[in-house]
Amino acid sequence: MAWNESGGGNKDPWGNRGDQGPPDLDEAIRKLQGQLSGMFGGGGGSSSGGAGISAGAAGLLILAFIALYIFIGLYQIDAQERGVIFRFGAVQESEVTPGLHWNPPFIDRVDIVNVTQVQSHSHQALMLTKDENIVDVSLTVQWVIDSATSFLVNVRDPRKSLDQATESALRHVVGSSTMDQVITDGREAIAIEVQDRLQAYLRNYGAGIDVTKVNIDRSAPPVQVKDAFNDVQKAKEDQQKFINQATAYSQQIVPEARGRAQRQLEEAQAYRDRVIARSEGEAERFEKLLAEYSVAKQVTRDRLYIDALENVFKNASKVMIDVEGGNNMMYLPLDKLSQRATENGALDAQALRRDLEQLRRDLNSSRSQGGSRLRTN
Repeated sequence: MAWNESGGGNKDPWGNRGDQGPPDLDEAIRKLQGQLSGMFGGGGGSSSGGAGISAGAAGLLILAFIALYIFIGLYQIDAQERGVIFRFGAVQESEVTPGLHWNPPFIDRVDIVNVTQVQSHSHQALMLTKDENIVDVSLTVQWVIDSATSFLVNVRDPRKSLDQATESALRHVVGSSTMDQVITDGREAIAIEVQDRLQAYLRNYGAGIDVTKVNIDRSAPPVQVKDAFNDVQKAKEDQQKFINQATAYSQQIVPEARGRAQRQLEEAQAYRDRVIARSEGEAERFEKLLAEYSVAKQVTRDRLYIDALENVFKNASKVMIDVEGGNNMMYLPLDKLSQRATENGALDAQALRRDLEQLRRDLNSSRSQGGSRLRTN
């Protein structure tokens, strides 16, 4: 039988209340207020005559408060972080390593910073160079926190100090350089020098910042004089281009001239050797002819005469023979004969024989009459 069925028995879960029904909520709240007032020094009891809060309940409340206090004091530090503990504003521990830690709340304060994250700071300003020119320089500084305690304690605003130190270092380096160095090939050296000087400033401040890299993003003349500066740069580029062209031309023409000079020297040397060898050969030939001439003078003389005529006719294209005491002049067109031989493949043997026979008769006649005149062309 269910507890709420009729039929007798005390089956009411709210107690033996008869027909009172469920408990009054207002009464329950009044009882709770009476117990709390008794625990904190209130009256001795409620109007219903209930006793104050028991010692066990008070202990449970104290334990709960202690557990809550301990829980609030727990904190976690990741591997890339470091913590600094302050007790009433004073540093108690320089750096807290990664892991789970506890500190008393409302007494200690823990500031946690990331010591591995690379942070960037950009800076841009107009600078005056050593040669009294103005350049617009912008750079980016990459940095990490080197010491969490120094970063949080030694300097009030480390990022503002970093900005001011960056501008100071940049102005010092740019002011010691010329405009060409800043905007052309000296940018990398300027970035390295700015990084070294900036790191020295931050080390003196004790800011706890380590500068890892300084990059010169842009270095150019101001907008107001950019066109004139571009003209100057173009003129310098043209100057360098002409210098390179002249250097290339000189490197090309000088070896060629030296080669031609060497070739002429070698040709002159060869000509000298050839002339000397020919002269020596002619002298040796003359000595041999002299020996033959002493043996047979007439034959040698005729042979020399024929050789001389052969050499003359070899270089002549026309031969005209004028016989003394005669009215006829013989004309031999050697060039035409040679051309006709080239065209026909061979000379006309009969015509050639006739011409040679006539030449022989004329020569014999001229000898018998005392001489002849022979002209070549």
